[in-house]
Amino acid sequence: MTVEFYRVEPSPRTSWRLAVLMGANSRTYKFALGSALLACAAQDRTEVTLDELAVLYAMGLVVHLAEAPQAPSGSPLGDSDFLTVARQEAEASTKSGRPTERLLHAAVRSMPGMVMQKFHNLGGGSTEVAHRFYKLAGSPRKRIVRLTPDLCQVARSEQAAGLRTELGARWNIVESSFAAGVGRSLVAEGVAVDWATLKLTDKHRRRSVTGVADALIGFQHGRCLSCSAPITPEERTAVDHVFPHSLMRRFGNVSGWHGPDLDVIWNLAPAHETCNTAKSDRLPTPDELHRLAQRNEAILQSPHPLKKTLQLTLGSAGYSGGPGQWPYFLRQVQAVCD
Repeated sequence: MTVEFYRVEPSPRTSWRLAVLMGANSRTYKFALGSALLACAAQDRTEVTLDELAVLYAMGLVVHLAEAPQAPSGSPLGDSDFLTVARQEAEASTKSGRPTERLLHAAVRSMPGMVMQKFHNLGGGSTEVAHRFYKLAGSPRKRIVRLTPDLCQVARSEQAAGLRTELGARWNIVESSFAAGVGRSLVAEGVAVDWATLKLTDKHRRRSVTGVADALIGFQHGRCLSCSAPITPEERTAVDHVFPHSLMRRFGNVSGWHGPDLDVIWNLAPAHETCNTAKSDRLPTPDELHRLAQRNEAILQSPHPLKKTLQLTLGSAGYSGGPGQWPYFLRQVQAVCD
């Protein structure tokens, strides 16, 4: 289904989303590198030294280390592991606003053979995205990172701000899944929605993870589910119940509604506020259902916990939770509405 996600919009931007949203995550290095690459390319740079890139990379990780673990809790970390060095140097780096010499050296030493080798990989690493976003050049004493035209196109596109937000949201989701207790809940039980804040949380609401729209919109190619046009930073975004929440009220109360829970992410989609207002409480059109099925299939290709949330929804309706089942599930929901 990653092939299908790319086929819908074959472009460098989709390759970027595949790398960020659907790549395997044993640590959060990919997000730190992605953030640093976008920042450099947005400055009209076509190449940077590895040291320059490493400054942004290291400081991104230092900022996130202050909020959450950047590897699964309980993962063994040696004394020379980059995350060990980052933790030890975080206070001094934060105080000065740039990585210490020890942290910068650790980043420069580890990046080429670690995160920079894996950034373009999907899943277990046997498949790569269709576009490459950088190339390493130069001698071991002075490495140069050449930013490709594909990266520059992504970083300067009309969706650039949204891509940065999507990356941040995915980073928050993954690091939350690494946290002790909360992480186990997210991986086992998926996410819930806090409607007061429009944030995703763990099922016990112990931790706010990230915004609902920010977490989901990348799987819709940054587009409104209703009209399929891009949602730009200047436009107000709403979180639409694709099957209207009023259905549960229409059937008397929640216990009288015999369909699935409509307040779960399978049925929630970022949309233009104007489109959402115009849609009101009508049932989704065939085109909207098709786009929702595609979006949910894409989420199933991402790592936990969003994937787990959708698998639980399918499982509650008697499905196995595998790919290709969303069109059947949605037709089943539609039948309940008739």
